[in-house]
Amino acid sequence: MSLASHKRDFATNARLPGMFLLAACIGGVSTLAAVVLLNLIRFFTNLFFYGTFSFAERSPADNALGLGVVLIPVIGGLIVGLMARFGSEKIRGHGIPEAIEAILFGKSKMSPKVAVLKPLSSGIVIGSGGPFGAEGPIIMTGGALGSLIAQCFKVTAAERKTLLVAGAAAGMTAVFGTPVAAVLLAVELLLFEWRPRSFLPVAIACAVAGFARAVFFGTQPLFPLQTGAPDAWTLISCLVAGLLCGALASSLSAALYKVEDLFGKLPIHWMWWPALGGIAIGLGGLIEPRALGVGYDVIGDLLHQHIALRIAVALLIVKAVIWVVALGSGTSGGVLAPLLMLGAGLGTVLAHALPGSQPALWPLVCMAATLGATLGAPLTAIVFAFGLTHDSNALLPLLTATLVAHGFATVTMRRSIMTEKIARRGYHIYREYGVDPLERHFVDELMTRDVATIDASTPISDALTTYFGPTQTHRAYPVVRDGMLVGIVDRARLDHGLHDRTLHDASDTRTRATLADVLRDAHPVFALPEETCRLVATRLAVHGLERVPVVADASSRRLVGIVSRSDLIKPSLIHFDEEHKRERFRRVLPVNDRRRSILRKAG
Repeated sequence: MSLASHKRDFATNARLPGMFLLAACIGGVSTLAAVVLLNLIRFFTNLFFYGTFSFAERSPADNALGLGVVLIPVIGGLIVGLMARFGSEKIRGHGIPEAIEAILFGKSKMSPKVAVLKPLSSGIVIGSGGPFGAEGPIIMTGGALGSLIAQCFKVTAAERKTLLVAGAAAGMTAVFGTPVAAVLLAVELLLFEWRPRSFLPVAIACAVAGFARAVFFGTQPLFPLQTGAPDAWTLISCLVAGLLCGALASSLSAALYKVEDLFGKLPIHWMWWPALGGIAIGLGGLIEPRALGVGYDVIGDLLHQHIALRIAVALLIVKAVIWVVALGSGTSGGVLAPLLMLGAGLGTVLAHALPGSQPALWPLVCMAATLGATLGAPLTAIVFAFGLTHDSNALLPLLTATLVAHGFATVTMRRSIMTEKIARRGYHIYREYGVDPLERHFVDELMTRDVATIDASTPISDALTTYFGPTQTHRAYPVVRDGMLVGIVDRARLDHGLHDRTLHDASDTRTRATLADVLRDAHPVFALPEETCRLVATRLAVHGLERVPVVADASSRRLVGIVSRSDLIKPSLIHFDEEHKRERFRRVLPVNDRRRSILRKAG
């Protein structure tokens, strides 16, 4: 075996094939859940606004209820409030923060109630005019299904997290037909790591959902669009659009939680809040009926410039107000579709003022930039916009504007719309992550090879006098027999052994008991040279140790070194130096000594 044969780019995982199989099944199940959710939305839309039992796709904007339209969202909100109160409070909200909370603080365990009540409640809310999309509910529903399936098998919490996220991402794929964007959403928002053990099963689930979706919804993009190639002026316009979209995202997030705080001050139970939010939805529907419901048809019209400027402005204002109020009331609904509409509405307005390219580009660009800045997931937003339209000419403007918007939101917002809700429950989530320095280094790089050991045949009293007397140099010593590790001893263990009468012959003077007697029932904890420092640090924490011997292999247990907690600090010190030590190796304008002297004299 070569010196570095144990070092790999990625950790091995023999359980991946089984995870692939489970993820593929979850991808199929989540697709069926998406079909059910979308049909529930259609069913309740027809029931509430047209009084018919039908699954036909109809917009609530075409209703003939007149002033009665105000009551419909109130009824829907009242029903969902009762479902949350007496069913499961987990159905409140837009789904993604709840999924994140379950992943980080609930060992990825979700209840069967959520899998049933979340799509049902969302169907009722959106079907009664709620200005939401199906993506948040299906992310929560798919995640719940993935978690429930995982709970039927003997898996770790990390593996259960992977399967929960696989269900969530597969659900998003089934609704929008954007598998790559769904995988990126998992990476940017849900997995909190970049490892093949989690990334690959999620990708498998999304691939299965993408193929299965074609059976129910076809293969065409949701909003097919083709713009021309961008010109030189487009860069300036992208910068302006990105800043405005970042400002819109920040304003929406701040407004949402201001409204949520106002609802929290009401002297009534939160069960009634969605009904109160329904009043705002109904009034907004009177002003601008097309702001009601999912609004995929409206997004398509905005992208294709089929909506006049005056109507686009009205849509932007009404949709923003009723969405913020409704979501702040704690009802059940998603955020992606409303953000797409709001961004596209802003782009329609800006298209009349921004130079460069054709006006049709800006609704798409602003749609992605607003989404990316609000979620804190710019790569997801860029690929999502491409997946919805298949417009390859827009990729460069999408990249520029979305990253500018994300940068603006990162500077101005402490937390995104996804993490603020969790923070208000007392949990802090740090969204940045990188490679752990302890993962990058292996035991054989840091271990001390010249190890002071004690022979197992040494009497206890001699070991105490020789190794733990006034000249003691180490807190603990490995004990070996013919080079093989027997265990590790410190002063406390030897003192206990010295006074343990079961170790001594009653007819003698306690000098016959050896270190081998002290360690006869010991199961030594050790490390292997090819293990990562992170794994060994965890082992030290689990067993409450300060150092651990290193053996060549588990069978021979031949001692080759020792690793202490102080050794494990070294990678972190290197990382700290890389992050904080500022150095300059070259001058921008080199000046030789003679010229420096001339300049000094001239000065």
